[in-house]
Amino acid sequence: MNIPKTQLPRIVIIGAGFAGLALARSLRGINAQVVLIDRHNYHLFQPLLYQVATAGLEAGSIAYPVRKIMHERPNFYFRMARVNEIDTQNQCVLSDIGSLHYDYLVIASGTKTKFFGNRDMERYSVPMKTLKQALNIRSLVLENFEQAVVATQPQERDFLMTFVVVGGGPTGVELAGALADMREHVLHKDYPDLDFSRMHIHLIQSGDRLLNTMSKKSSAAAEKFLQQMGVQVHTNLRVNTYDGQVVTTSSGLVIPSATVLWTAGVTGALIDGLSAQTLEGSSNRVLVNAYMQSIAHERVFVIGDLALQRHSDYPDGHPQMAQPAIQMGKQLGKNLKRLLSGRQMEPFKYRDKGSMATIGRNRAVVDLPRKHFSGFFAWLVWMFVHLFSLVGFHNKAIVLLSWVYNYVNYDREGRLIVRPFKKRGFVSFTSDEI
Repeated sequence: MNIPKTQLPRIVIIGAGFAGLALARSLRGINAQVVLIDRHNYHLFQPLLYQVATAGLEAGSIAYPVRKIMHERPNFYFRMARVNEIDTQNQCVLSDIGSLHYDYLVIASGTKTKFFGNRDMERYSVPMKTLKQALNIRSLVLENFEQAVVATQPQERDFLMTFVVVGGGPTGVELAGALADMREHVLHKDYPDLDFSRMHIHLIQSGDRLLNTMSKKSSAAAEKFLQQMGVQVHTNLRVNTYDGQVVTTSSGLVIPSATVLWTAGVTGALIDGLSAQTLEGSSNRVLVNAYMQSIAHERVFVIGDLALQRHSDYPDGHPQMAQPAIQMGKQLGKNLKRLLSGRQMEPFKYRDKGSMATIGRNRAVVDLPRKHFSGFFAWLVWMFVHLFSLVGFHNKAIVLLSWVYNYVNYDREGRLIVRPFKKRGFVSFTSDEI
């Protein structure tokens, strides 16, 4: 990896997400060499991915160069690489650009999309976990309408204008709401020759309510908002099959659709080499102690969505959201400084600052530790919190200006098909195919 040799302890961090970046920033001034590895050269603000997917924001406004974040940090190095394996016996990280010895290793590789063994959905649906996938969704959605304009059969138009979002968590709710906003305020102006009363948006949730990690009050409000916006919400419903043309469900409901968007689950992005006993159940999270150390490897720490720290308040681990990841990163930064100076580390304790989700224009739900509210004020709170959380003044300014423009003009400027995308399983329509 061409990292200079050093007499200082070497701390290697895998992953520049919320947890890894928070840790790297908190290590300023530490008497150690710090190496951050990620397969991308940018930090991605994932909570706003759905806005890129629905043309509300450009990709560059929610991504920020890692090297720029770490300017003027002595003994700090970044390498863009994919880590293939961890050799815990020899304390070595093996990647596609070479190997690197570590004294302390921090794994913050996060999660990846989970399809729960549904091969059809894995093959034919479109997930939204990365910037590339969000851009794929944007292209696919816009291409559908371009094809619908020239379609000669009503069935074909309905097929192209029907969208199925699978997963009723924050990502699914926000994506469905954004599609409904596009239908209401934008698309009818771009495509005046299409009848948008025939554009259908289905949101499918296997559980008995949306946003099941939030309060029941917020869940009910979110469902009410979506129904007011014309989204067809289905709870207690599972997707059985999808062949790229037709969705079949556990209730017998059949939905012909050219586009199924998968937001239903995640699983740990594990790296080969961790001992098997550190894995916990099908979620592939790594069991750690109170100091975020792997229970099997003293010099390996795990933070963020990949970490499973059992606590009396969180017996199944902390929520896989940005706030726990950031807090873990900051606490581990303090602990590594204490460890290198010979002091006792302090246990991690998560401070719940609340959770929130937006459901389109002027609508959001917010859960605080002692208060739950929804509507316009919740939407303003959501906007402020997300704007404040973005990395870099430039990104904050661009996002704010985009939001103001979109709000005032009832518009979305990012409606560009710069990279056409064709999902697997899509074939030219004939009346016999649906």
